[in-house]
Amino acid sequence: MLLIICIMRIVTTPMCEEIVRLAGISDYVINKFPSKEDGDLAILLSESKVDMESLPIKINTSSQIFDSIKKVSKLTDCELSNEDILKFFKNYELCNKYLFSSFKRDINVKVYSEFLKDIVLDVGFCIVSVDYDYVIYPDYLKNKVIESENLVEIPLTMIFQKIHLKKRNHGMLF
Repeated sequence: MLLIICIMRIVTTPMCEEIVRLAGISDYVINKFPSKEDGDLAILLSESKVDMESLPIKINTSSQIFDSIKKVSKLTDCELSNEDILKFFKNYELCNKYLFSSFKRDINVKVYSEFLKDIVLDVGFCIVSVDYDYVIYPDYLKNKVIESENLVEIPLTMIFQKIHLKKRNHGMLF
């Protein structure tokens, strides 16, 4: 009897490497621009486009990170349970607060960033373009904001710089 074992070669981007690692995959290639030569399956951000089979993931919010770890772990022989994944968040109180929170707020906000929209929705606010209570925008879009009242500026420039530096120095976020 001939037994054929199909081994999938996985390639991921630097931004998604941590999710791949946490999901239990240890054999993968890292490439900013995955191609068919790198592997059979690319695990990358949902906004990315490649000319190969891919598994798109999102990592903007706690729940997206949780869901992405779960999704990627399904590629392994041992899919992670919710409890297994929650262990990765044990030292992140704010993440835990929103992961399983059932509260919703009746706060309407206008948001100036796709990245922030994910976060705002995850927290439970309603995104609207008129009749809003607050305008939320990242610091790097300050000059594009036309409203003048109830503004909430989110300082993302410094955060992105710190994440980039940590990843460049091969530090892991979890």
